Amino acid sequence: MSGNGNLARARDSVVIDELRAIVGAHAIVTHPSELKVYECDGWTIEKSAPGLLVMPRTTEETSGVLAVLWRRGIAFVPRGAGTGLSGGALPVGAPVMICTSRMNRILAIDLTGRRVEVESGVVNLHVTNAVKGAGFFYAPDPSSQQACTLGGNIAENSGGPHTLKYGVTTNHVLGVTLVLPTGKVVELGGACETACGYDLLGAVVGAEGTVGIVTRATLKIVREPQAHRTFLATFADADAATRAVSAIIAAGIVPGAIEMMDQLIIRAVEDAFHVGLPADAGAVLIIELDGLESALVEQAAAIVEIARGAGASEVRLARDEAERAALWKARKRAFGAVGRLAPNYATQDGVVPRTRLPEILRVISATSLKYGLAIGNVFHAGDGNIHPIILYDEREPAQVRAAIDAGREILAACVAMGGSLTGEHGIGVEKQGEMPLLFSPDDLIAMTELRRVFDPLERSNPNKVIPRPGACVEVSAPHRQVSI
Repeated sequence: MSGNGNLARARDSVVIDELRAIVGAHAIVTHPSELKVYECDGWTIEKSAPGLLVMPRTTEETSGVLAVLWRRGIAFVPRGAGTGLSGGALPVGAPVMICTSRMNRILAIDLTGRRVEVESGVVNLHVTNAVKGAGFFYAPDPSSQQACTLGGNIAENSGGPHTLKYGVTTNHVLGVTLVLPTGKVVELGGACETACGYDLLGAVVGAEGTVGIVTRATLKIVREPQAHRTFLATFADADAATRAVSAIIAAGIVPGAIEMMDQLIIRAVEDAFHVGLPADAGAVLIIELDGLESALVEQAAAIVEIARGAGASEVRLARDEAERAALWKARKRAFGAVGRLAPNYATQDGVVPRTRLPEILRVISATSLKYGLAIGNVFHAGDGNIHPIILYDEREPAQVRAAIDAGREILAACVAMGGSLTGEHGIGVEKQGEMPLLFSPDDLIAMTELRRVFDPLERSNPNKVIPRPGACVEVSAPHRQVSI
């Protein structure tokens, strides 16, 4: 179906009346000026407003809405808080947007079983806030955890600083309620941590909304560690900092988190928030150990020795919880601080083996010079998940094109080093053209067939993740056309 035909069907008064009967008039947005708010997520280079926005409150309402759209032949795009960074919530051939943010209840807390049941619109940090008084927390902690919702986290298989030790979202999801594009409701997984049969739950987590809409989830919570040791290690350059990362892991120490910020990011954060970072440093590492108090004494001493051996000029230990919180506040506010440096920025998300971090940072530096765009680095150094932040001005078309090409070259280098196109932000619309760098045509066809098990007509978030079979997609660095 053509995009225009799909849009016309979505805005048909009969369709709107059917949807209004399910969710109420207050839960439908049709005015263009209001829909413009939803024209992009955190990937702001591309924009496309939906023709219609529907905000169901329950699984039952979501099921009813999707059943109407299925019967009418209309595609849709799910959206949570809109904090995604790969254009996953961008309407592309999907005129109806289904926003899950009103499904925002924590339904059950089972401390004995160490699990919680939530609706998909619950904000990530609210889960930890709900259980921290009992000594638990929810481990996946994206930088946007104060705003991002669990449905989006599940769609993108989100990570965060502490997933070095605790794992990404898929390691903490026990079960989901999934509404298929037909409107049928299915339950995948459950309260148990093991299940027989094919891992359909694993296929849903990270599927980026291409298999339906998750409305509820059962999540694992983790016991809060007895103690923490949080360090700020200062280095003259990023090479020395990344060598320290590899040396720490090689020593058999797996910290809760190892995060790196380069000079551009350090200065931006310090200018914005005055948190006490060394403004003249070439790079800093935030290294956090957690566990039993008795085990941390020896590990902390080893961390200091390793960091100094790699060239750290200072290794500062947070003296109390306030100083620890200040360090993490600096790290999590880094993306906001970058907004002071340029009118726009694009955050990339690639992965390389830890030992190749120095190489990829040199590639990023060379790419910055090549395109004449500043690029800052703040990333999960412990697991090699880089986040180069490319600064540009969207009022200058040449800069927009340069930002896209620079990102593509960095991702191509990640793949060439044995890495991946994404660690936690997803493929969305942003990286479809790069998928053939990592996957063969047969791989992509197999992925498409798996998707069609859930969504045979590809109406749930169409034109995302997988280049369509038979199409030609542009692959940059090197530039070529690849038929799939």
